[in-house]
Amino acid sequence: MPDTPAATPRARVRVPLRFPDGYSVDAELVTFHGLADGQEHVAVVLGEPAAGATPLVRLHSECLTGDVFGSARCDCGPQLREAVERIAVTGGVLLYLRQEGRGIGLYNKLDAYALQDQGLDTYEANAALGLPEDDRDYTAAAQMLRALGITSLDLLSNNPDKAGQLRDLGIDVQDRVPTGVFTTPHNVRYLRAKVLQTQHTLALADLTGLSVG
Repeated sequence: MPDTPAATPRARVRVPLRFPDGYSVDAELVTFHGLADGQEHVAVVLGEPAAGATPLVRLHSECLTGDVFGSARCDCGPQLREAVERIAVTGGVLLYLRQEGRGIGLYNKLDAYALQDQGLDTYEANAALGLPEDDRDYTAAAQMLRALGITSLDLLSNNPDKAGQLRDLGIDVQDRVPTGVFTTPHNVRYLRAKVLQTQHTLALADLTGLSVG
């Protein structure tokens, strides 16, 4: 386990969350001092785990196009909406991580979209730009969890790399809980690439027959 300096909570603020479909929930947003990458990541604390229960946690990478503008080219917005409600029911935390485009940034992500329009998948497009397939590092996420007193959790994710990195950072991931499958005609190739290239736990049978070509 890397010897990473501890982060500490900076501020805690109650914020009522409201979603376009009418769902609402109150959350506590927590900011931090001392995060390893210097980014302004935020913890969204939702619900209250039952006594002795394992908190449910999601590491959600920022996606301006999907989370804010409702882009159908990815499944990020629906995953965020689902995660907030599921975590609020069981009690736990959503870490909103400033890692746009799997860590390559917004402009590079949009450049990769242009290459995807020419037939490359999401990973091939990153490679064509000379960028990593996935440049995310979850050291800061582990720091945030420890600062919140969470060292054992169930991880809401289809991505085995998230669980692997957290375990390497000393966080006990007891179970990896898959999210729903949110398909549109515009994101099927993207979702299939995640299954085939990085072993995301999505059912390929659910990812057929919708592609716009």
